[in-house]
Amino acid sequence: MTARKRYRRGKGTTRNRQRKRQPRGIITPAVFLLSLTAAAGFSLNSQPFITSTSTSPFQKSSIIGKAVFAELCRNGDFIHTKKQKSTHGLVRSTQLHASRRASSELFYTDNDEVDVVDAPITSLNPSKKGNDSNPSCPNIVLVTGFESFNRELYMEAASQLPNSCKINIKVFADKDIRSAQLAAMSDTEEGMGINPEFADAVRHADAFVGSLIFDYDDVLAVKSLLPYVKGPRLLFESATEIMEFNRVGSFTMEKTGDGPSGPPPAVKAILSKFSSGKEEDKINGYLKMLKVGPDLLKFIPGEKAGDLRTWLEAYRYWNQGGKNNVKAMLQLLTQRCLVKKESSAAHVSDTVLPQLEITPDVGLLHPLLLMQSSGLPNQYFESPKKYLDWRLSPECVSLSSKKGFRLAPPTAPRVAVLLYRKHVISGLRYISDLITIIESQGLLPIPIFINGVEAHTIVRDLLTSKHEIEGVAHGTTVRDVTYQPSKAASVDAIVNTIGFPLVGGPAGSMEAGRNVAVAETLLTSMNVPYIVASPLLVQSIPQWKQSGVLGLQSVILYSLPELDGAIDTCVLGGLVGDKIALIPERVRKMTSRVNGWMNLRRTPPSERKITIMVYGFPPNVGAVGTAALLDVPNSLERLLKRLDKDGYDVGGFATDPDASGESLVAALAILSENSVITTGASKMQEAIDARIERAKKGDITTAATLARPGGGLGGAKVKAFDVSRDDLDKSLGKYMSKKVNRAWSEKDRGPGVSGKGQLVVSGIQVGNVWITVQPLLGVEGDPMRLLFERDLTPHPQYCAGYEWMKKPEEEGGIGSQAVIHLGMHGTVEWLPGQPLGNDRQSWSDELLGGLPNIYVYAANNPSESILAKRRGYGTLVSYNVPPYGRAGLYLELANLKDLLNEYRESKASDNVSGKNSHVDLRDAIWSSCQRCEITADVPLLISDGEETNVVTGADLPESLTDDIFDRWALTVSDYLVELQDRLFSSGLHTLGDTPTDTEMTSYLQAYFGEKLSEEDCAKAISKWKEEQEFKTKGQSESNVLETIWSSFQEFAMKFTQDQSLESIKESNNASEEKISEHDVIFAEATNIVSLLGQTTEELDSIMNLLGGGYIKPKPGGDLLRDGTSVLPTGRNIHALDPYRMPSAGAWARGQRAAEEILRQHCEANNGAYPETTAVTLWGLDTIKTRGESIAIVLSLVGARPVKEGTGRTVRYDLVPLEELGRPRVDVLASLSGIFRDSFANVVDLLDDMFERAASAENEPDEMNFIKKHASELAADGVERPAARLFSNPPGDYGSMVNEVVSSGDWKESESLGETWKGRNVFSYGRNEGNEVRSGTARPVVLDKLLSTTERVVQEIDSVEYGLTDIQEYYANTGALKKAAENRKPLDSTTGQKKKVPLSIIEAFGGGSFEDSSARLPVRDVEDVLRLEYRSKLLNPKWRDTMIDQGSGGAYEISQRMTAIVGWAATADVDNFVFDEAAERYALDEETAKKLQKSNPEAFKNVVRRLLEAAGRGMWETDDETIEKLRDLYSDADDLVEQVSF
Repeated sequence: MTARKRYRRGKGTTRNRQRKRQPRGIITPAVFLLSLTAAAGFSLNSQPFITSTSTSPFQKSSIIGKAVFAELCRNGDFIHTKKQKSTHGLVRSTQLHASRRASSELFYTDNDEVDVVDAPITSLNPSKKGNDSNPSCPNIVLVTGFESFNRELYMEAASQLPNSCKINIKVFADKDIRSAQLAAMSDTEEGMGINPEFADAVRHADAFVGSLIFDYDDVLAVKSLLPYVKGPRLLFESATEIMEFNRVGSFTMEKTGDGPSGPPPAVKAILSKFSSGKEEDKINGYLKMLKVGPDLLKFIPGEKAGDLRTWLEAYRYWNQGGKNNVKAMLQLLTQRCLVKKESSAAHVSDTVLPQLEITPDVGLLHPLLLMQSSGLPNQYFESPKKYLDWRLSPECVSLSSKKGFRLAPPTAPRVAVLLYRKHVISGLRYISDLITIIESQGLLPIPIFINGVEAHTIVRDLLTSKHEIEGVAHGTTVRDVTYQPSKAASVDAIVNTIGFPLVGGPAGSMEAGRNVAVAETLLTSMNVPYIVASPLLVQSIPQWKQSGVLGLQSVILYSLPELDGAIDTCVLGGLVGDKIALIPERVRKMTSRVNGWMNLRRTPPSERKITIMVYGFPPNVGAVGTAALLDVPNSLERLLKRLDKDGYDVGGFATDPDASGESLVAALAILSENSVITTGASKMQEAIDARIERAKKGDITTAATLARPGGGLGGAKVKAFDVSRDDLDKSLGKYMSKKVNRAWSEKDRGPGVSGKGQLVVSGIQVGNVWITVQPLLGVEGDPMRLLFERDLTPHPQYCAGYEWMKKPEEEGGIGSQAVIHLGMHGTVEWLPGQPLGNDRQSWSDELLGGLPNIYVYAANNPSESILAKRRGYGTLVSYNVPPYGRAGLYLELANLKDLLNEYRESKASDNVSGKNSHVDLRDAIWSSCQRCEITADVPLLISDGEETNVVTGADLPESLTDDIFDRWALTVSDYLVELQDRLFSSGLHTLGDTPTDTEMTSYLQAYFGEKLSEEDCAKAISKWKEEQEFKTKGQSESNVLETIWSSFQEFAMKFTQDQSLESIKESNNASEEKISEHDVIFAEATNIVSLLGQTTEELDSIMNLLGGGYIKPKPGGDLLRDGTSVLPTGRNIHALDPYRMPSAGAWARGQRAAEEILRQHCEANNGAYPETTAVTLWGLDTIKTRGESIAIVLSLVGARPVKEGTGRTVRYDLVPLEELGRPRVDVLASLSGIFRDSFANVVDLLDDMFERAASAENEPDEMNFIKKHASELAADGVERPAARLFSNPPGDYGSMVNEVVSSGDWKESESLGETWKGRNVFSYGRNEGNEVRSGTARPVVLDKLLSTTERVVQEIDSVEYGLTDIQEYYANTGALKKAAENRKPLDSTTGQKKKVPLSIIEAFGGGSFEDSSARLPVRDVEDVLRLEYRSKLLNPKWRDTMIDQGSGGAYEISQRMTAIVGWAATADVDNFVFDEAAERYALDEETAKKLQKSNPEAFKNVVRRLLEAAGRGMWETDDETIEKLRDLYSDADDLVEQVSF
């Protein structure tokens, strides 16, 4: 056995810089073989395994030594290595630390040391391989793209060419093409930053071979140099723009005229014969063509056909891969294209091309066979069935015993593992190690290597599952005709280590090959977990450890697979130098996640132990058992009853008529009280029993349902634990417990601690279901803590809550097999750790362990759900948004409308009669407007000469004319119409509830507006009900009817989603029966009703996941903005492709919004443009609007998106000033943490744009404010003066302003602006950070931008989340506005700091926003606040709907009262808002009683916020009102604090 040596971490040396790159889209399949990402093979024979003619790729260790060296310790630190340059100046290998041996192989371990194994070292220097430059030999440049791990292989292949084909070869990876440092030098290759070494090599090249070149800047660089290449240019599997440079002799793929690039039409016609006819199989058909194409071309005469044959043969060698095939390709290229025949004819004729060494397209492998086949051809099984026969055979068991190999037991769960064939051919060691670890963790792997483009065919044709087998047997599932039962194997899970979409792989990521529906159908039929886990192929491990998964790698590993419903994505390793290294600990994490799902699958429902976790933050405001837009108590009750129906043990809850979800939540709230926690776990049941007795005696501070028999708890009992710090340390392990103890000392223990110093973990047990409140984050009372601690380690009780939930019951824990996080959103996904790509230091990774996390999440929030999915391993189950309500008019507003109608009628009558009776109504209308304070929104203006004055007095001026008043009255009427038509979420949604007829109508009317009558709404609902009855009847009679119904639904969805009215009419021009617009709208309405009727699937999906099944994917969004694509709910929601933003529609709307913002600003500032505008960029609105806020930023700067051939945005180009016609406006882009992490590509593109704008030549400062401000900063010696993208510290989220406001721990409003600034001082972009870390604190640049900011812009994307509905708007945008105002001079007219306007764009969809000819509604924040308060908080209709929702509705009211204070501190809130809020919620005795009964803490907070507003001078009111509020608060406080036992 090879001796191992241990070394400690080194310090103080330099890391090899990993340049951040803008990723590039992969080519579409439409350009012939150019999009292929894997090799061709040959037909499978009948042998039990296939013998390959290449040598075993796993016979020797992967060589790392000097070429690759780093260390991944448990705490994530790395050995710093020195750069060693090759003879031509590129970084080729790393010099080992002085204490290291020069020849070694690296393995990653789980401790703070590194194991180094003696191994030979292979140099990357071509001169050491016998390839010293020879002037008489052809020069070939080979670019490996992001397959840098093959660099040594290519050099070795070239060194072994026969003497007649000797060449000078230089091999470059994609990172060698350009230099970040050189990119800043305008005199270097036209400013593209091309590495001079690379440029010189290509200019003197006789031939060029390139593969996997996708980065846009790399493409431009290579394109600029390719014309210099004298001979053939072979480009494989790269960006479309570069593929047209393919040339061999007379064969070229250059465009001719307006035609497309690519092969001749005749060849394209031949290609079509090799496909199955299915769109999703087209790319696989191209691979088949590659096998025989060169042989067919032998029979086609002509020079061009011969040259095409050469290209195809070269590509065939390249695709098959391996050293010998690459050598053969180079020999082919040299013999046919480079060697001068007249001087070397004899040598050429004597040299025969090597035979193609073929590895099958699809095969299965195992380390045991590779271990025994040393010196023999590789052995690959041709089918999963034959592999399993061998794997379960005595032969395999005997061999494993002989080799000391640990096999999983034969009864272990079977997991299909999809592997990248190129990595198998290249002999990458990680594949063998991966299979070995999977076996050791008790899973039986079925490792299948594929080209990458045909993953779906493996699932479809060679895999099956118990669910699918049963479905076929019962006639509910129909397999594809391509299924091969004699070769297939049944599996329990699928792990894809390739990434990309299931259909088409890398090529499937483009529009031509994308087919999500196919993947969804296949995976639904299988109904097994689909997990993507892979090493990072285009990113180094050090960079991941410091900055998370970035750029293209995030798309490969997360964005694209999530479209297919992939879950629990894990990073298994990554690049270290040019090599792929596996991290065993991460592989074990992946297997633990798989085993978690397998544990559920193999446990009968009656024995499954489930935890349901509800939210309860912030404390002491009635937040326990609440969630955004969800009625948690009723949802909890529905969920428990459904569990009982499906055979789960929920005790007697489901059969107890008195059992109530409200009682369960009330009990949880009691357990969350500090006074109860202090008594410890043993006293908690007594506390609940005592509260039940108080409820029975009529105590108004307790939930009414607690007065029911048994407290309405359905037999639920407290199950709680007192956990010592020592026990927690043992559970967490040495490393994580050290972090906890360092952050939380015994003196600073955090919340959830008993009087005896024990950590209290509590919940209520109902059968096998444990219901608990998610532990508090621990920042309440000390919100400023996050400002100073980047790594906010969760407090001990938080950790104990999750640890004891996972801990087996026999070891004193709960023993949960799955957790259901009920409602949006929790906190575990926000804990410190990697922004993307969890590692062992990520707290969510540690606390969740292998526990399946079923996360019930609002369908309309695809932004924050990304974090829940990626950082919190959440398998999402979406729930519907509540029905929409129209605000209507009420009280004085309704009276005003009546007066205006009366005035209009009277005016019309007076015009006939000649009377002036309408004049008498003017004063009444004016007085009503003043009482409503409508005059702030619609001022009455009177011109006096050149001056225009606003009427403010109690009486109308005598000079007021009929014409002026009439125009003003009409504007008031229009405002009232807008107000009464404003939408709001009507109440809260109950999980799995089908909307009532009234609720269905509200959805339809909100969606269609006046296009659909109430009668049509009723007809659509009635039609759906009839079809439901038909479907139910059909199910009872025949499964065939179910199939018919399913087909009809698919047709209806396709009809309404994919076809516009125009296209439908166009397709029916030949038909006598025309389809009217009404027919189309009615069909869409019927489809919407049908989709809304499927909300019962929310519970169905939870049940299926608890059985270890698959859940269908859907894009997140809401019906109004995104249409029917987001329905039905009960789906695993995902975001969109980040490389297609802004979309065409978003770009058009964003331009219009920017134009309107500038128009309004210039109008208010005597024609002057703003020097700087701050724009907030949030993940939520970016996803739902497809990038409208990005488009606004581009338009303000004067830039536009540039798309490459596949439609992906790759650059933001500056519009020439002469075309722009105005100055470039500087932009401070305020990024949310989610936007920063989810749209890293956009951040890099924006950063690049600002850098180019700051250095734009021939643009004067007065026409380029970006350049002006950057020049001023540069003159002061400030680094990176063009930094414009600011956010929270890396890995952190939120401004903390809402926490400060909620705590009340602030004095002056100016401090809130400085809190925002302190949390948003980090600049991001491709030019930021160091070699591994993103984000750099740049307070001076931020100060400069804030001081010049003259306007702030915020887009609102949905009805559900308005300015007043959530805390984040004032905490981010409002506080940003305040930070800018803090840096303004005093206004001489007011004596206060000059105000900075905040423009709000409500992008809900519909109306003027969709009408390209209409002016966009861009409003000042104060105007929008008044609209929102009038339509929601102050509206009795909204109030009563919320109160009817019980404790959850009361909490929603309470939160909006906190938000009033936040907005009053950062903007201006009118006095009438406080007046009417006090009247509606505190001083109205009936309302106050209801609030206090349903949620006493929420009512207390309502009163507290009113008193706080008065105390801070935000609200002017009389002493009597203040005294009443004080009395109410005192009474509420006394009642809330009462706790008796």
